[in-house]
Formats: sequence, C-alpha cells, structure tokens
Amino acid sequence: MHRLSLYGTTGPFTRRMLAAVLFGQSISVFFGALVARAVAATGPDWGLSTTYLIVGSGLAVLSLVAAALMRRPYGVTLGWIVQVLTLASALVVSAMLVVGLIFLAMWIAFLIMGSRIDEAQADRLGGAEEPADRVEE
Repeated sequence: MHRLSLYGTTGPFTRRMLAAVLFGQSISVFFGALVARAVAATGPDWGLSTTYLIVGSGLAVLSLVAAALMRRPYGVTLGWIVQVLTLASALVVSAMLVVGLIFLAMWIAFLIMGSRIDEAQADRLGGAEEPADRVEE
C-alpha cells in the first residue's frame, strides 16, 4: 500500500484526478452553503444566514484554488485542509457529513491509486517522459 502524502508533488494522473475531486467538491460545498443559508433564514438563526453563505462560498472557492494549485507541493496540503473543512461543515448542515465522507474517500483512493498508475506509466515509458512538443515522423 502506498503512503498517503500530506505534502509534495504528485504525478500527472494523480494531479488530474485530485483536481477533479476538488472541482466536484467545490460545487457540492457551494450547494451546501445555499442550503445552510436557506435553513438559517427560516429559523431562529436568521442573522447567521449571510455568514453561512459567505463562509460556505469561501470554502468552495478554496476548493477551486486547491485544484488549481495541484502542481505545487503545497497543493496536496491545501486539498487535505479542504477535506477537513468540508467535514467540519457538517456542524452547520448535517448532510454535509455524507458529502464530506464521499469526497474524502475519493481523495484517499485517488492519492493511493493515482500514485500506482503514475508509477506504472513511468515504468512503461522507461522512467523518462517524452517531450510534449516532439513530432513523430
């Protein structure tokens, strides 16, 4: 079993899959923010409805930023932070626990399986990647 990394660069396949998870997560988190705002606006916490929307939208944007920064060594770390904050959002909207667990499971699976696929691709290519601008004759 491959080790879960908290910091560092990943291979191209892993990077793409983790970015896709974070992109999908940003959409789900934004809808969760809309639900939190609507529920708070109709209940005794009506004063917090805008705060819930702003904080949830901020988490959705942070998820998009983390997806964009997957090429950087701290991109994986930022992705882990997004996972933890998504799970913490269940304190406001309990259904976000299910959403958070689903995306956390995908995050972990793609970290493990993606690194295996990247290693297999590197072995198949002989350890060196071909330049992208090379023209075959």
